[in-house]
Order: sequence, then C-alpha cells, then structure tokens
Amino acid sequence: MSMVEGARRSCLAVPGSSAKMIDKARGLAVDQFFLDLEDAVAPLAKAEARDRIVGALNEGGWDGKIRSVRVNALDTEWTYRDVVTVVEGAGAELDSIILPKVSAPDHVRWLDLTLSQIERALGLEPGRIGIEPQIEDARGLVEIDAIATASPRVAALIYGPADFMASINMRSLVVGHQPPGYDVGDAYHYALFRILTAARAADVQAIDGPYLQIKDVDGLRAVGGRSAALGFDGKWVLHPAQVDAVNELFSPRQEDYDHAENILDAYEWHTSAAGGKRGAAMLGDEMIDEASRKMALVISGKGRAAGMSRTDRWTPPEE
Repeated sequence: MSMVEGARRSCLAVPGSSAKMIDKARGLAVDQFFLDLEDAVAPLAKAEARDRIVGALNEGGWDGKIRSVRVNALDTEWTYRDVVTVVEGAGAELDSIILPKVSAPDHVRWLDLTLSQIERALGLEPGRIGIEPQIEDARGLVEIDAIATASPRVAALIYGPADFMASINMRSLVVGHQPPGYDVGDAYHYALFRILTAARAADVQAIDGPYLQIKDVDGLRAVGGRSAALGFDGKWVLHPAQVDAVNELFSPRQEDYDHAENILDAYEWHTSAAGGKRGAAMLGDEMIDEASRKMALVISGKGRAAGMSRTDRWTPPEE
C-alpha cells in the first residue's frame, strides 16, 4: 500500500487557476483536497495554474489535510508538463497525484516511473508521492484489477461518474440519479461494487466521485449514502455546503462506533486467560466471535480515522 494513508471521507475539488478558491479551501474541514489542472482549468490557463499550484503547496497552511493535485489525462498534451512542473516545484509538499481517465495499467506505470525519476533528480524520498487513478470509462473498469496493482504508489481508486456514464451511453444527464426507465435496483451498483472490490483486494481506498447538484444536499445524502453503505471510504465534494454531509455519511454513527469498540474490548478479554480463553462469547444478547471482531475493526478504524471518541465503554464482568 502507498505511504499516503489517512481518512479520505471528504475530498475537495479546487480549481488550480483560482487563488480565491485555493485560499478558501485551507479553512474547510475536509480530509483531502486536490488542486485541479484538468476539467476545472481552461486550456489557455493551464500553464499559469501550474505555477499557482506550486506556490499554494509551498505556502502551506493545509492543517494536516492530504494534499493532492489532479493532472490532465494522458491523451492530452499537458500531462507530462503538469507532473514535472508540480513535482519539481513542490514535490516535498505533495502527498499524491490524481490521474484522470485511467483506462490501462500502463498509465499508472508511466506516472510511477516519471515520479521516480524526479525524486531521484531532486533527492526526494523515493515512492512517497502516491497515485490515485480515476476510473472514468468502460475500459478502465474492465482493467481495474491491473490498474489497482500497477504500482505500490496506488493509494486509492476513484470513481468518475459523469465521464463513465457517457462512456457506457447511459441515458441520463444527472449524475447519481437513476436514468429514466431504470425503475428497479441501482444503475450504478455494478460500477461502484467493482471499484470497491478491486480496491479492497489491492488494500487501497475506494472514493466515490462528485455530486454535481451542489445545492441539493438531500440528493447528495441519498447518492452518497449508497456508496457509504457499500463500504466506500469517502466522496468528492465540490462546494463547502457539501462538506458536513459527506463527513457525516462516511463516518460511523456514534452508537455503531461505540458498539464496535466494545466488541473489540469484550472479544479480547473473553479470549484471554482471565476471560476463560473462549473463542465465542456473549456481549449482552449478541454472540461475538472472530468474524465479529473483523467487522468491528472496520467500523472502529473508520471512527478512529475520523477522530471520534467513545461515549460508552464495556467493562469485564466482576468475578
């Protein structure tokens, strides 16, 4: 797994060409941000945006957030210069590069090799900068297992819903909503579950893409709630109004976090000599065993990453 670890409940998209939005991003309660050189930046503004991004990263003030840059896709003329300018100028202040429209593992390998060359040239720590491939078309989804394992730098797989919908000719213009005529089930389930499965098999994070109706927080909760329920680690946000809802969606409920921690404590005690060396035991009316511990570790891990504190604590029964 990449060295780039930590919670990615909310990942804020920030246009690399906007000094105002970059400054505002510093004060938002997101786990990750990315300064964008791709869709949010016009072709004539890309060179200037690279320099602005280098300055913003070196200036600091990001308060422990995961610091990322989204470069342009490899079917454009801008990608190599994006990577060279940003990493040479601010590689020590950069945690990961988001690579959009990844449709083959060679895309990831190219970025890995390029980063390695720049690290050697500048004396940067080898392999520290992570790669986050964005899956945005049918071929990328077909190749996702190879993409996820193409480099030890891969830190997360990201779903790019709008481009993916266009790639498969989905009859919808609203990202996240069910296409007209699809009245049973979830049209996005396969893509989401496929990305999630590949991410877990490769021991990397899975991140849902943006919800474009930025004022529709109820719609965001409905769409984001589906990927959160599946087990995704986080979701992109496009506007400050989306941040609190996404952080809440991708954090455990307090009662679930407390219960998970109590399962871990109780199981550890019951399997110990003091607790009778039992592999299965009761926690209230619930039987817990090794499988229970594994499920509890997931919820506990998400809660701890979100900085949650316990409000209820299990204690061993008195002798």
